[in-house]
Amino acid sequence: MGLIVQKYGGTSVADLERIRNVARRVAKTFDDGNDVVVVISAMAGVTDGLMKMSANISEKPQKRELDVLLATGEQTTAALLAMTLCAMNYPARSLLGFQAEVRTDCDYGNARIVDIGTDRIRRLMTGRTIVVVAGFQGCDPEGNITTLGRGGSDTSAVAIAAALKADTCEIYTDVDGIYTADPNICPRARKLKVISYDEMLNMASLGAKVLQIRSVGFAKKYNVPVHVRSSFNGEEGTMVVNEDSGMEKLIVTAVTHDKDQARITLKKVPDQPGIAAKIFTPITEAKIVVDMIIQNTRAGGQTDLTFTVPESDFPRAMEIEREVARQIGAEEVFGGKNIAKVSVIGVGMRNHSGVASTMFNTLAKENVNIIMISTSEIRISCVIEEKYIELAVRVLHSAFGLDR
Repeated sequence: MGLIVQKYGGTSVADLERIRNVARRVAKTFDDGNDVVVVISAMAGVTDGLMKMSANISEKPQKRELDVLLATGEQTTAALLAMTLCAMNYPARSLLGFQAEVRTDCDYGNARIVDIGTDRIRRLMTGRTIVVVAGFQGCDPEGNITTLGRGGSDTSAVAIAAALKADTCEIYTDVDGIYTADPNICPRARKLKVISYDEMLNMASLGAKVLQIRSVGFAKKYNVPVHVRSSFNGEEGTMVVNEDSGMEKLIVTAVTHDKDQARITLKKVPDQPGIAAKIFTPITEAKIVVDMIIQNTRAGGQTDLTFTVPESDFPRAMEIEREVARQIGAEEVFGGKNIAKVSVIGVGMRNHSGVASTMFNTLAKENVNIIMISTSEIRISCVIEEKYIELAVRVLHSAFGLDR
């Protein structure tokens, strides 16, 4: 017996029959003697539908009002699940983000959780009530509704689990765990039984879509065991936990890929103090995330600087950098979208040499040119042409022994 937080994604609650399936799973956990808090997403497609409705009203809707609108998706699902549980004669109560005391900053559309009050949830659990919380949302210091960004229900769930000191946070989705690569493009990918927080953080930031990166950060900070599993079967999934010695038996744990990449190059930039700040400060102010940065020094006090951004931000980033280039006297700005990033990740890389050599030689044998390289203690990433990305994932998966 313990305290379990369960989170169900949009595909798990896509219609009333799937909500009933979730209710049966929640009821079984409750019948096993556990206290249960359920964090719920909007039904699959609902958030996109609400976004389209807002776009028909205004090209740039007020962010505060957009958060009020989008939060109704999770509100609907939370109420329906609580109703379903009550109809099954289980005590259940739905809470919206502000009722669950999920307190955030004022960054509408991408708010950060500042604090979570647990008194109300604990009072309900003391009375053996199943608490159903609308994920993805909270409230700012003025009481305004805020949302946490795409995948925010994962963050809601892990943050609530941390605040309640839950025994486990179960993330239910439409896949049955975390794999060594995307099984859609790598048929030999295998489900992992366990993965470390650091490995999962890297996977989430490098293209893996199973967990939202902020949720993994919360889990690591507060040591919350996360169990990623399918809502459509009873199989065990993948545990995301603290690193242990057994994990280092594998040099590389997984291969990830990310097609949402674009690169921008500023040619013949003055090689002077403060120039990099002038290039990247406007990008930061536009809330565009920069990933890789490469600087090549030329003769004559000039340099070329190349960096990558999400493909969706490419047009805006190019517009910003053209103006920056004019101001700093760079000769030219150019870029492209036909790139992708492939990465190998593993805590075992800390104590093993030769990983980079194996990666580069494997790609070379397939005549795959490496455009950019980035490394950290437990991962190596290469930017390549997008048309080679699936081949790259498969050959690297085999090269590092992950097929077995």
